[in-house]
Amino acid sequence: MKRLCVFCGSSPGNSPAFTAAARELGEAVAARGMELVFGGSHVGLMGVAADAALARRGKVIGVLPRFMADKELAHPNLTQLHLVDTMHERKQMMAELAQGFVALPGGFGTFEEIFEAITWAQLHLHAFPCALLNVEGYYDSLVSFLRVSVAKGFVRQELLDSLIVAANVDELFRRFATFRPEESAMWIPKKVI
Repeated sequence: MKRLCVFCGSSPGNSPAFTAAARELGEAVAARGMELVFGGSHVGLMGVAADAALARRGKVIGVLPRFMADKELAHPNLTQLHLVDTMHERKQMMAELAQGFVALPGGFGTFEEIFEAITWAQLHLHAFPCALLNVEGYYDSLVSFLRVSVAKGFVRQELLDSLIVAANVDELFRRFATFRPEESAMWIPKKVI
């Protein structure tokens, strides 16, 4: 993996553990010679992860809608900053640049971004790992809900199994190293004549 896309909050959250994990992830990406792809903002966990990678001389690529840049949210020190017109273009470009996806703690935007990456893996639009960095059990209830979705017949077990849920950065990169994409046949049934 050469580039990791990091989805995370534009807020730091209310636990120092969230900021520490964002910093550790940014440092780990740079230490491994990888590039960090993210939402391009200097605020919240996004800014922490980007600053940490940059401080270790890592390459950081931001993708930010112009309307956010106009509100002075753009990170000023990135290796590259791509300005796009819409949120949809932002996610598309981030996906095109990345070879893996991880969600740190975050809110609605973070949830939506990681679920789109997971869905694209399900549709075989990419074969890259998708992960939740489950800092202080942040994603425990979401993982429980996903198990309910499997039990109720809406998510296949092998798709849930392909989602990496890691408690810390070291575990995350160990799981990335052994990741194999889910290779079952497309879930869309063939038309019966």
